[in-house]
Amino acid sequence: MSGVLLVTGAGRGIGAAVARLGAARGYAVAVNYARDTASAEAVVKEIEAAGGRAVRIQADVSNAEAVAKLFDTVEAGLGPVTALVNSAGITGQISKIVDVDPAAMAKVVDVNVNGVLYCLREGARRMSTARGGPGGAIVNISSSAANIGSPGEWIWYAASKAAVDTATLGLARELAGEGVRVNAVAPGLVDTGIHAAGGAPDRIERMGPLIPLGRAGTPEEIAETVLFLLSDAASYVTGEVLRVAGGR
Repeated sequence: MSGVLLVTGAGRGIGAAVARLGAARGYAVAVNYARDTASAEAVVKEIEAAGGRAVRIQADVSNAEAVAKLFDTVEAGLGPVTALVNSAGITGQISKIVDVDPAAMAKVVDVNVNGVLYCLREGARRMSTARGGPGGAIVNISSSAANIGSPGEWIWYAASKAAVDTATLGLARELAGEGVRVNAVAPGLVDTGIHAAGGAPDRIERMGPLIPLGRAGTPEEIAETVLFLLSDAASYVTGEVLRVAGGR
């Protein structure tokens, strides 16, 4: 593979795994992050140490102007984006919906829904061959929560990911004749820091044995699926949400 890959939320977890694997597959990688400069820089250094090319770019994807500037910066430093992975996302603290802070719910929706929509808008504007772009592929990181509903944990997060699924289908059909494929990956239980951040550091150990495959997934396993959907091997795949959840 070759081209320019922009990964949002690439400093940690699934986003970082996608950035590393994308670089290994030949992409120049833009590592976007919101706040954790040290983690993003570590990903960049790891890619460079392996002979790849990467830059880190801070931007809050829930800000439309920041997203436009993010794409401008990527183009100036690496070239036009040909692959976009929307991985930035948050859950908020685990609780029943009756106890959740409305502001916390709004923040999740702002990042997970508006942030993805802003990135999709900017990606479509710049990648569409009908607008003079190079074409390419987009993969959104959804969640199996969209189908489970996540009762007692984070219903609002599940709802935000259902919105991502809908946006994936709509944009895939909108761009089907303009050289851009759009898909999503819906991970199940994956061993990342998102569980501790949500207030359940033992969630992997507690829920892993309940998965039909008997364990949580790894960020690297999700990244493999993402890179498949970005690749020419998936040239006839668009508008799909591919569940990667160990059978759950």
